[in-house]
Amino acid sequence: MTGWLTDQVAIVTGASAGIGRAVVDRYIAEGARGVVAVDRDAAGLEALSAAHGDRLRVVVGDVREWATHEAAVTAARTAYGRLDAAVGNAGVFDFHRPLAKYTPESLVSAMDELFAINVRGYLLLALAAREALAESRGSLVYTASVASQEAGGGGVLYVSSKHAVLGVIRRLAMEFAPDIRVNGVGPGGTLTQLRGTESLGQAQRSLGADREASAARIAPTNPLRLAQEPEDHAGLYVLLASRRDSRAMTGQVLYSDGGVGVRPIAAF
Repeated sequence: MTGWLTDQVAIVTGASAGIGRAVVDRYIAEGARGVVAVDRDAAGLEALSAAHGDRLRVVVGDVREWATHEAAVTAARTAYGRLDAAVGNAGVFDFHRPLAKYTPESLVSAMDELFAINVRGYLLLALAAREALAESRGSLVYTASVASQEAGGGGVLYVSSKHAVLGVIRRLAMEFAPDIRVNGVGPGGTLTQLRGTESLGQAQRSLGADREASAARIAPTNPLRLAQEPEDHAGLYVLLASRRDSRAMTGQVLYSDGGVGVRPIAAF
């Protein structure tokens, strides 16, 4: 039996852990010819490479830099001859920090860092991959987050950045049609290693550091009472990269959030 992505070639950023790792694993399980995994975490990429052998190439780099994305596209073409899907997933979190908790200086530095990773990194990926994806009539898939539509999905900077990602998806879907489809996945609260910003001293803090406490906090926030795992979302990235099963979809975000949008209004 063939998989959903038989013979496809993909790039995945933020690939060493969490949702990115789950997407890499699932793409290869679904028959991808090869995946180029991009991350700053060299040790994490080494472990990923050991798991997948010749069907994986790694690029150690920062998504804020053009050279990282250029190297990823070159790696895909050199190793596997083509590029069919580019998944923008690398990101950082603000741990629900409200505007009032910032000073002018900390706001500027945190915003520069968070938007450079969460938004600029996505645009640089699109710019680097555009030509190769147009040749294959492939797709861009971005991690949009429940915070792309819900104000409570993070603090002011994270929510703003993910609303911006929604705009990127819609605008690029228009610009890149008909040759490239552009869509997104909107995960809800998930037990991952998503970290904070260096500028706020939160680079070593992650969402899922204490899994039991994080699960207890996340589960009551959605109707399905789920503290989601990265694997809960990976199938949607497969769907959106599949030419057979989503060829009429572009400019869309598929929310995988435990039903956050249908929470009941509290009784008065």
